[in-house]
Amino acid sequence: MSRTKSALLGALVLLAGASGTAVAAVPADPAGIAAIPCTVDYKVQNQWDTGFTAAVTVTNNSAAKTSWAVKWAYAGNQKVTSGWNAKISQSGTAVTAANETYNGTLATGGSVSFGFNASYSGTNALPTSFTLDGVTCNVDDGSGGGGGGGGSDPSGRVDNPYAGAKVYVNPEWSAKAAAETGGSRISNQPTGVWLDRIAAINGASGSMGLRAHLDAALAQKGSGEEVVQLVVYDLPGRDCAALASNGELGPTEIDKYKTQFIDPIAAILADSKYASLRIVTTIEIDSLPNLVTNTGSRATATPQCDTMLANGNYVKGVGYALAKLGAIPNVYNYLDAGHHGWIGWDDNFAPSATLFKQAATSEGATVDDVAGFITNTANYSALKENNFTINDTVNGTSVRQSKWVDWNRYVDELSFAQGFRNQLVSVGFNSGIGMLIDTSRNGWGGTARPTGPGATTSVDTYVDGGRYDRRIHVGNWCNQAGAGLGERPQAAPATGIDAYVWMKPPGESDGSSSAIANDEGKGFDRMCDPTYTGNPRNNNNMSGALPNAPLSGHWFSAQFQQLMRNAYPPL
Repeated sequence: MSRTKSALLGALVLLAGASGTAVAAVPADPAGIAAIPCTVDYKVQNQWDTGFTAAVTVTNNSAAKTSWAVKWAYAGNQKVTSGWNAKISQSGTAVTAANETYNGTLATGGSVSFGFNASYSGTNALPTSFTLDGVTCNVDDGSGGGGGGGGSDPSGRVDNPYAGAKVYVNPEWSAKAAAETGGSRISNQPTGVWLDRIAAINGASGSMGLRAHLDAALAQKGSGEEVVQLVVYDLPGRDCAALASNGELGPTEIDKYKTQFIDPIAAILADSKYASLRIVTTIEIDSLPNLVTNTGSRATATPQCDTMLANGNYVKGVGYALAKLGAIPNVYNYLDAGHHGWIGWDDNFAPSATLFKQAATSEGATVDDVAGFITNTANYSALKENNFTINDTVNGTSVRQSKWVDWNRYVDELSFAQGFRNQLVSVGFNSGIGMLIDTSRNGWGGTARPTGPGATTSVDTYVDGGRYDRRIHVGNWCNQAGAGLGERPQAAPATGIDAYVWMKPPGESDGSSSAIANDEGKGFDRMCDPTYTGNPRNNNNMSGALPNAPLSGHWFSAQFQQLMRNAYPPL
């Protein structure tokens, strides 16, 4: 996925500074880092015929700074065209990246990251020497990290945990899928393991607990690399806008969340027995975006979401989870980022990124605890709409004015994930973050899949006739009729995307279509009732839900069969 120049030489290196003086490592420093004045990690994240995207992280091991400038030179014709988190200028082959007003402070041992796009032709050779304020920083031989990840950071993490790795197949889900007629076609696909209540850690109702899953992953791993995908999902007052996924903890039970949920998970993941696994944790889906879209004076606001905004326990819980799990070197935290049909509008887009930054820097967390973000988790938004774009017009009317798009800036998940990634970097997340997209149920194949654009009679006939996503409204989220399996899980499928994943196991219900008594803290949400006529969050449309659905997370055979029947690409 990337090419890298990383920053760690041996402990007894002599480095020539700009003045010609030598800086020697001090043997008493076992890592040999304190004596190295600065280290640089330069990574080419994505490259194409005429350009590339690079991420640079600089670590200062000298006296604290209030401003900084990093310089390097190219051997070829590379030209920086745009950048972020630094003021980048170029003269000939020489490039200078200086701090912005908001990131000039660089403590001893502190790091700063920035990135840029550049053009080139011929060979894109990596720079061989960097300076920080005139002092030469060290680089290694460019061999990068192991396991096919293409580069690593000092914790041993790779850029993209999915690169060069198998992904854990949950034997419990696999058995249910294989037991279905035709299910063996997909029963070997990797899916997420949901830790959605405290009892799930040790195994609820006879199911496998966390240790059992990690042990099974080790058995599957063999001599290669293996990713395990976990969904960490039990915030206080969980999912304040959807009753079907309400959790077991009340709005004020933040201490219980920390000590009885996150701490036990962290203790298991930190066991050295599992150090060889790459553990991807999807942190608290459908939580933080609610604080942006479903609070205050908005028509979509709920009292529960207002409560969670006021008491701060979503932000505290997410921050605590990121900090606790991010301290484990082989854990990769991906924070939930909703989906394009939730935060793709102008008044949700930037505020969501700002709120995520607030959560990622609370309760001891830092942006370094975030490997990336995941979109469309357990949702149905089409990966790529090929029959229309956000820039199209019909008889002079913008696609944005259609009832389906409704002034959104995005029409599908891929463009949203890539655009939102840039927004996240602009508010201070590391430029190397990657995105995951849940494609478990967004294929929208079958006989209803359009083969071309809709009629140009009006902007609505054009969009509705051509869109793959056949939901009644983009706000519908529960057990959607007509849905199909999407792209199969794969690593590094597109620019800025670490993987397509099946984080929501296909065939597991989103919620019951009628009230069902249970001891799992799960309520009845009318959005899962096929007779429901809607609310402001879906513009008072029919719910589009399948009938006869069981509780969320329980096996729903009819849905599984539908997903296979409408899979795209087809099975």
